[in-house]
Amino acid sequence: MNIVDRFLKYVSFCTTSDENTGMTPSTPGQMEFARYLAEELKSIGLTEVSLDSNGYIMATLESNQPSEVSRQIPVIGFIAHMDTSPDASGRNIKAQRAYPHPLPEGKGVQIVLNEKEGIVLSSEQYPELLKYAGQEIIVTDGRTLLGADDKAGIAEIVTAMEYLIQHPEIQHGKIRIGFTPDEEIGCGADHFDVKKFGAEFAYTMDGGAIGELEYENFNAAACKIHVHGLNVHPGTAYHKMRNSMRIAYQIAVMLPRFQTPEHTQGYEGFYHLIGMSGTVEETTLSYIIRDHDRTQFEYRKRELEHLVRKINTEYGEGTAEIEIRDQYYNMREKIEPVMHIIDLAKEAMEAVGVTPVVKPIRGGTDGARLSFEGLPCPNIFAGGENFHSRYEYLPIPSMEKACAVILQIVQKAI
Repeated sequence: MNIVDRFLKYVSFCTTSDENTGMTPSTPGQMEFARYLAEELKSIGLTEVSLDSNGYIMATLESNQPSEVSRQIPVIGFIAHMDTSPDASGRNIKAQRAYPHPLPEGKGVQIVLNEKEGIVLSSEQYPELLKYAGQEIIVTDGRTLLGADDKAGIAEIVTAMEYLIQHPEIQHGKIRIGFTPDEEIGCGADHFDVKKFGAEFAYTMDGGAIGELEYENFNAAACKIHVHGLNVHPGTAYHKMRNSMRIAYQIAVMLPRFQTPEHTQGYEGFYHLIGMSGTVEETTLSYIIRDHDRTQFEYRKRELEHLVRKINTEYGEGTAEIEIRDQYYNMREKIEPVMHIIDLAKEAMEAVGVTPVVKPIRGGTDGARLSFEGLPCPNIFAGGENFHSRYEYLPIPSMEKACAVILQIVQKAI
């Protein structure tokens, strides 16, 4: 199976994660996909294939070097996640292959995703599309996300392992691969057994556009604010009603207006309101908190706690309650002592004609948490763009280059 067909098969599985189920994996589709992958890994010739009750897959490609040489070669891991983001539907994905078409008067390029519904992927809205003019691209029909995040990464890893098995003349050491559930809800490393994985270092194939190489990421936390109100008939509500939705809105507007995802870039952090539901009696605000700087990250959490205290001072103790849960931290401090693994990835990219683009992740990966658990794990591009969106797309040459980078890494590590 070639890399494109493999990817198209993978996106046929609905693996949207859900933070509200309290299970691991959080949705049954992830385990269904995991079972399929485990069988595929066995069929291509990998050994030590395991699938545990939490949906974590591990497998091995043994070294093809003499034992005395193998002992001197680091065990390298490659990791990707099986779930897709709950930010957009991942059910009944209609993937299609297309080429960008020029717009009139040289105004850019576009791909019509859904002619009937008038859904168009255009460089006027997404200028990055211009980089892929003339390339074949995998897109959706505009109704769902695509799932390149991170099924492209899985396809690249599996295809690279299959290629190594089919070409034993390519020299390499021992390679471990791991596929995780629930990365999109911040739980991908919850039950990852670093000791069992047994790699000296690893790479998540979970980055975006071609060339991306990342070893810095956000410090991240999730926050829920519960607001308790009091409902009475509106005709007799004077000095009695306490509308929890209005109080919740008051909290939301007290946060800095321009410290949101749509107003920040680079190393700038933000507060992101990702959910708001409620009635007069009860309202819940769901936030994610992000900052590359650990000091600023801690300040952001304290600021939310301060706003809740202000609300309780105004409306009475217990009106608002806050829960904050740290999700992951900036892996930079764990990667800097082993920068040779970044140099290795750079050399691998350059060897296949890809210019490394070292940049901070405005997000996180499983590798961020794994780096703090003893497995240094920077992030390499998987090739997709517009993740978590119905305008997500995957240039096929980018996916092929990512696979080639994996092959170069294992050879250059000898």
